[in-house]
Amino acid sequence: MIINLLRFCFKHGVSDEEKTEVLAAMRRTASVESVAFSTVGQDLGDPADGFTHAYLTAIPDLDALERYMHDPVHLKGDEFILGRLAKQSAVRLSDDLDPELPQAIYAIYDRKVGMYPDWGREVEALFGAAGTKPAPIGMTRRGDNGQDAGTGS
Repeated sequence: MIINLLRFCFKHGVSDEEKTEVLAAMRRTASVESVAFSTVGQDLGDPADGFTHAYLTAIPDLDALERYMHDPVHLKGDEFILGRLAKQSAVRLSDDLDPELPQAIYAIYDRKVGMYPDWGREVEALFGAAGTKPAPIGMTRRGDNGQDAGTGS
């Protein structure tokens, strides 16, 4: 099982109605067939971290993760969601002890960024606002400048 926990907060000025719509969009994304279980709600961590909400999905395996990342519900949801968030950070874990699992997961992420570069820039900006990165340095083919480290493009 691959667990992805995102902590996030909304931008200032996002209305309560928009927040409700974002959480509903997240719940739709978290309900696609490739997700084993999920939850979306308030963040219970340290308020000093600046996060107000959290999103958790449990995905059974890499094939399901690939489907999840490209599911039309997920793609459409992100179009609405990302622009309303101020920052996010992630905790990822798995009960699969394969030492190559992290690289396989981030390769899926990397392919999605290659297909949807605007999405990739938005996601990276949200993580950057929290002082983190969406993938550990060295786990993707792209360099820190967002270019493909393998081809220079």
